[in-house]
Amino acid sequence: MAPLRSKLSFWKSVFLVVMAAGLYAAVVRFTQGLGASTHLSDRFPWGLWIGFDVLCGVMLAAGGFTLMAAVHIFNIERFKPIVRPTLLTAFLGYVLVCVALLFDIGRSYRIWHPLVMWNPRSVMFEVAWCVTLYTTVLAFEFSPIVLERLQVLRSERVRHAARIVTRVLRVVSVPLIIAGILLSTLHQSSLGSLYLIVPNKLYPLWYTPTLPLFFFLSAIAVGLAMTVYESTTSARHFGKELETPLLQEIGRILLVILIVYAVLRFQDLYRRDVLRLAFQPRYETWFFWLEIALALALPIGLLLVPRVRRSPRGIYVASVLVVLGFITNRLNVSLTGMEASAGVRYFPKWTEVAVTASIVAAGFAIFGLAAKYLPIFESAAELQARTEREFAPLPAAARAARAPEQEAELVNADD
Repeated sequence: MAPLRSKLSFWKSVFLVVMAAGLYAAVVRFTQGLGASTHLSDRFPWGLWIGFDVLCGVMLAAGGFTLMAAVHIFNIERFKPIVRPTLLTAFLGYVLVCVALLFDIGRSYRIWHPLVMWNPRSVMFEVAWCVTLYTTVLAFEFSPIVLERLQVLRSERVRHAARIVTRVLRVVSVPLIIAGILLSTLHQSSLGSLYLIVPNKLYPLWYTPTLPLFFFLSAIAVGLAMTVYESTTSARHFGKELETPLLQEIGRILLVILIVYAVLRFQDLYRRDVLRLAFQPRYETWFFWLEIALALALPIGLLLVPRVRRSPRGIYVASVLVVLGFITNRLNVSLTGMEASAGVRYFPKWTEVAVTASIVAAGFAIFGLAAKYLPIFESAAELQARTEREFAPLPAAARAARAPEQEAELVNADD
């Protein structure tokens, strides 16, 4: 028991340190402004908070619309066991993206302006509306999970209200799912459209008229990879059985998408006659090949091997590489590829990193709490039975039998 307790205490300590640093950075940001809390400037106005917190955050949450489309639109019922944790990841991802935007916007209290001050010619206007609406849709899609938890409470009034709301949501579930898929498809590609207006600023290895298509395909790939990651990690942490056949099927689909993306990407580089830039000794070249290695070469090489494709661990490693690779891609588009035209080298200030790290840490913590107290991996009846077992008072005989064990645990903790 002592090693387990020490391990948990270590990670809790790390979490508290990260959150404390993030809180301090947030105070600096909102009291002294962007100049004191970032290394941004008029020449380089978009940094880590846009590149990672927004571009990567939205991409990492793409598993929600991918799995919802597979289960509820294409009726692939075998993926149903992994929909709920994926939906939780998507909902948390979009909520945390909205939180990150509060840090990046100069006057965060005006974040609501795009909703009432319309500019239909702006891609950012479309992204703002789609993200807002899709976050709302995810809240509705996730609410039945919360309502299931409410239906096991002892209050009859709360249980009755939860049943009524559940029936209403069941009626509108299909239109909500379709709306969510459409909205997510729109803004996943529109994030790439943001960079179409800077053809003379974004380095040619990343600037392309087909950037919206690449953003959309990469979002699907990362959504599937994140599904593998969260399923494997959750199975280890919560002691659940791993859905190996489903992960193997996801691995096969992921391989196809990566091959399609790779063919289109290199065809685009060849057609625009910029492939030669990938062999010039430049700063951008190293990051380009790092991206290609992590996102395409290594995962495709692994997944082409049948033994790896049948192994949950092999699929997990390939998925982690895909996530890291496309995170590198988004940072290359938003940071690396913009530095040459700006004439500056941008490196985030520690307060920028602290804010980002605290948002990520908060996401992991909230996911763990939701998985513990909501029926994410189990039915509401199973959750109620477990809750009653955990909080039910022990009989006197059982308490007496456990007393020596508790005393031994206390001694080990003191040691």
